[in-house]
Amino acid sequence: MKILSVTNLGKNFYLHDPGLEISSCQNISFTLGQGEFIGIVGLSGAGKSTILKCINRSYLTTQGEIIYDSEAFGKINLAAASEREILYLRRHEIGYVSQFLSVMPRTSAKEHVMNALTDMGAGAADAEAAARETLTYFRLPEDLWDIYPATFSGGERLRLSLARATAKKPRLLMLDEPTASLDGKTKILVRDMLKKLKDMHTSMIGVFHDIEFMEGVCDRVLNISAGTMK
Repeated sequence: MKILSVTNLGKNFYLHDPGLEISSCQNISFTLGQGEFIGIVGLSGAGKSTILKCINRSYLTTQGEIIYDSEAFGKINLAAASEREILYLRRHEIGYVSQFLSVMPRTSAKEHVMNALTDMGAGAADAEAAARETLTYFRLPEDLWDIYPATFSGGERLRLSLARATAKKPRLLMLDEPTASLDGKTKILVRDMLKKLKDMHTSMIGVFHDIEFMEGVCDRVLNISAGTMK
């Protein structure tokens, strides 16, 4: 069963002050099956992260369709969906792991994970138990759990982002360099967690530089060159 179908996706960026239009990814088409994991590789600046951000609707596409088979809405074009629909999907069905963590002010690390679960309807006790479990799994020291993540290192922020996203067990998970800034032992934990999510039929798209590390997890590898899929 196909959970995602991307057709002729393109994204341009406009710099209004100098009046320039910069072309990023163009004519990107692929499908993602339920429980499938696609890895995206390519040169820096080729548009790998842009593809993920268009699917997550962090960016508005310039052209193309992104058809997602949602539990709540059926088949929906993420490129044209309403903001309310997108917010619902991010809360309940779609997860995103970025190298750059965004957290509400005055929210501790543990609260950041708990909030993702209570937003989905989990009770406070269950949310706290799940937060403790995932933060422990990704080796974020317990003395950091009640601290604001603004003080964290890059690796600590990435572990927190992974804990929040995987605790939700989303239907569709996108990962933008999920092993950057991590030591070897934590990278192995990430790979093992992604395998567990695959076994639970989570569909995933990940951007990686170290694709060899993901052997045995990725079902297909899509190589982007000069902004197009090969």
